[in-house]
This record gives sequence, C-alpha cells and structure tokens, in this order.
Amino acid sequence: MRRTPVPLSLLTGTALTVVTLGALAAPLAYAKGDNDGGGKHNGKTEVLEVFPSPADPGTIVTVNTLACGKHGHGVGDANALGAGEFQLSPSTHKEVVVGQFTVPHHAKAGTYWISVACDNGKTARGELVVKHKKPSGHVQTGVGGSVGPDHAQIAAGAAVLAAAAVGGTWLLRRRASGAQDG
Repeated sequence: MRRTPVPLSLLTGTALTVVTLGALAAPLAYAKGDNDGGGKHNGKTEVLEVFPSPADPGTIVTVNTLACGKHGHGVGDANALGAGEFQLSPSTHKEVVVGQFTVPHHAKAGTYWISVACDNGKTARGELVVKHKKPSGHVQTGVGGSVGPDHAQIAAGAAVLAAAAVGGTWLLRRRASGAQDG
C-alpha cells in the first residue's frame, strides 16, 4: 500500500495553530489567577485590565474583567481621575464584562486606580497611567508653520533645484552636440 506524504505546509500550519491557541489561553489563565475565578476571596481583588495605559487626556479607555462572571454587570469607578462612574456589561467573550470612559481633558499626569463593583458582589481593580503629549516642532497647519522658515528644508530644496538645473543643462548640451555630429 502506498502512503501519500503529508505536505510540510500542513504540519507547519498545525504547529502554528497549537502555539497560537496556547498563547491565547495563557492570558485567560493569568487573569483568573489562583483564587478560583476571582472576586473578593480571602481578601484578594480580581484583575481589571485597562487599555490603553498610558493614555492621554481625551482618550477613550476600555476596561474588562472576569470578576462579574458570565452575563454579569458592574459599575466602574473612575472618580479618582475625574471621569465619574461607568457601566460594564457582558462582551462577546465568555464571562468577560467590558466598560468604557473618557479621560477628562483636565486630568493631570499620574497613576490612577480604576475599580469595578460587580452585581455578584465581587470587585476588580486596575491602574491607569495618564501622560500628556509633549508638543515638538512647529504646528502643521497645511499651508505653513506657526514658526519661521526651516533653513535646513530651504537649503535642501535649493540643492535639489540646482542639481535639476545642472542635470537638465548637461542633458540638453549633450543632445545638441550629438545632433551636430550626425
């Protein structure tokens, strides 16, 4: 009986799938921790994931946790930041609840604790780092800057124009001398 060899791409794809599934399962196992599914067991608080962190004022921040359980709900508290309370509701991922709030424009740079109280009595907590963007260079208005001319850019532009002029002159002289020879 003749056996058909298995293509190498099929084996590579299968191995890659196994590695990917393992990588996706690891954060879920970490988020559950060692306290049997979370919440306040033995004085421990569940993990609240905060994205993005660091965030700038005006950024919409998303939080999620497993603390509230399947089909759970909760109320988030971002009062330390000045963003008030926000609602968490079930997401498309099993047992994960999600909520969002906006970092206020008046928020100062620093680290803030964001917490969640679930309907099932469990809590979760996470950190949000607020950083302010530092402006660099001049304002890009599309027509001109808010600062004087950039001398390096002017010099570079002049050099390109000079090179084009010299090259064009050389090409025209070459053509002209070639036409007289024939």
